[in-house]
Amino acid sequence: VQLQASGGGSVQAGASLTLSCTTSGRAFPTYAMAWFRQAPGRERVLVTAITPSGLRSYYAPNMNLGRFTISRDNAKSTVYLKMNNLESEDTAVYFCAAKSFEHKGENGAYWAPPWDYWGQGTQVTVSS
Repeated sequence: VQLQASGGGSVQAGASLTLSCTTSGRAFPTYAMAWFRQAPGRERVLVTAITPSGLRSYYAPNMNLGRFTISRDNAKSTVYLKMNNLESEDTAVYFCAAKSFEHKGENGAYWAPPWDYWGQGTQVTVSS
């Protein structure tokens, strides 16, 4: 399974970006999908995740992510991350990840590790 992330770039604070991640193969509709980000000098952290149907999503707490929206199009094998009102603190490499929905993590949470497949990352740089 290959994941290809795109849509990053360099923008001014307050701008919007939409990241895309397209997955190879036919199993996309069975995968939970997620976006992670890794800021310079920091560990990679979960931003948001979505169930295979797209009916449920999870956003990491304490990250002021009311500006972010995850969605998916199973017909296109693509997951999106819409980011509004970007701030300098959002500067990071953004990674998409996929896993079989059966691979639930701690307490049965679909957003918890492990994640089976990873994209290469796309850089988002926000200047103030």
